[in-house]
Formats: sequence, C-alpha cells, structure tokens
Amino acid sequence: MAVTAQMVKELREKTGAGMMDCKKALVETDGNLEAAIDFLREKGLSSAAKKADRIAAEGTTFIQVEGNKAVLLEMNAETDFVSKNEAFQQLVQQVATHLVATEPASVEEALASTIQEGVTVENLISNAIAKIGEKITLRRFVIETKTDADTFGPYLHMGGRIGVLTVIEGTTDANAAKDVAMHIAALNPAFISRDEVSAEQVEHERKILTEQALNEGKPENIVAKMVEGRLGKYFEDVCLLDQSFVKNPDQKVRVFVESTGGNLRSFTRYAVGEGIEKREDNFAEEVMSQVKGN
Repeated sequence: MAVTAQMVKELREKTGAGMMDCKKALVETDGNLEAAIDFLREKGLSSAAKKADRIAAEGTTFIQVEGNKAVLLEMNAETDFVSKNEAFQQLVQQVATHLVATEPASVEEALASTIQEGVTVENLISNAIAKIGEKITLRRFVIETKTDADTFGPYLHMGGRIGVLTVIEGTTDANAAKDVAMHIAALNPAFISRDEVSAEQVEHERKILTEQALNEGKPENIVAKMVEGRLGKYFEDVCLLDQSFVKNPDQKVRVFVESTGGNLRSFTRYAVGEGIEKREDNFAEEVMSQVKGN
C-alpha cells in the first residue's frame, strides 16, 4: 500500500514519533495504522499506547447538577470567540437543564425531544445558529444518578475546555469527589481499575513490552521479569485507582477514595474537540514534501 502524507500525519499525531520514523513504520506494516503504532512502540519510538487525537474543534463542556441527577455535555462551535459568547453559553445551560429533566438515551433522541412548546432541541440549536452565524452541535452527553448517600464530583477545567463528572458511592464528601475529578482532568486515565482492562488488552501490552525489552538488547532470562515490572507501570498510567494522587503524590487514588469511606462507581472525562478535525492547514503539504524527498 502506498504511504500517503495524511497517513504519516495521523500516525505522528497519535504517537508523537518523528516524521520519517512514522513513514518507515507505515512502510514496514503495509500502511496498517494500528500495526505501525505497535511497531514504533516496540522500537521505543513512542512512549505511550495512545496519544490524544488532535483537538481542533471549539466549544465547551458543561455540567448541570439537579439533586440526585447530573449531566455532563459537550457542545461545539466553530470558533473560540463564539464559544465564549453569552448567547452560546445560555443555549448550553438551557440544553443541559432539559437533558437532566428528560434523560434522553442518545443525542438523536435529545435533539428530537421538545424543549419548549412546539420547539425541539434541534430547532433551538438551529435558531441559535441563525442568530450567531456559526455551526453549533450537541456532540455528546452523559447523565448520572445517585442516592442521598452518594456524591457527585463535578469539575470544569479552563472554563470548560475539560469537563469531568465522578460518582462516589457511600460518602457525601463532595470535596473529595471533586478532588478526584480534578485528578482525572489532569492525568486522563482510561479505566477505574485493573479489573476493567481486558485480558486481550493486557496480553497485547505484554507482547509490546517484551519486544521493546528484546530490542533494547536485554538478556532473555530477565526479560519476563522486566516486562511484568513495566506492566505494573502501564496499569499506573491507565488505571485511575493505581495512580499517584495529584494532590498527594505519596498516596494512591485508591487509598484516598477508601479514606472517604466510599467507592468510586464511575467517571466521565470530556475534552473539547478531542478526535475532531476542524480545519486543514499546510501540515499535509509539509509532510508530502518530506515523504517525496526521502
């Protein structure tokens, strides 16, 4: 398969590896992106299993809490200027209040629901688009419920660039729940605990780490022990409860949560525009010129 500039660009964004290393990885793996990511990691050229996709879309995350229900949503606009617009902010709050009240199961169901007499959420957003002059979309949301014995941990970072909602059962310590949400905003874990990581995923990671150690020239008789040690570090990177707590690095998040007498049931973290390409720049041309020249 011919390696294109767009393929090199995407691999570079996902791994942080150098341009020519990305090109070589794609050539070696016949253009298979996931295999190329593994190839770079095995060679020690990519330090993480997955880099965040380029954040290109504007907008905001928002959290609305009403008693024992809460919603975290992301709404996008085309420019940062509009996302700070008062009319846009009012629209976001209006939609959030409606979502908490009606609990739709999907974005499609939410858009079709009636928010005012004769007006659906989709109509309301269309009216806002006409007034503001930019495309606006309700991208995603999550609705959480709890009991009086539990607590929400809502946290918005940088005015809504990142939104995190945690639910801790068995405690009403709202400050602790918010502290955990702030930690999640900073470290972006993928799972709550090791139990959530599939056996297939663990085995895949073990294979990558084994190849990595062998490529470093480590003796085969100590590779297995090294891999298990590095696997522990992998869990610390991706599992929330295994991570060192941001507010007290000497303490694991697991210990902090247990000290509240509660149990972390769930968390959701949204970063504005993650995974969305909003505009093309000249980067593809830059890549193409280097690919053709080598």
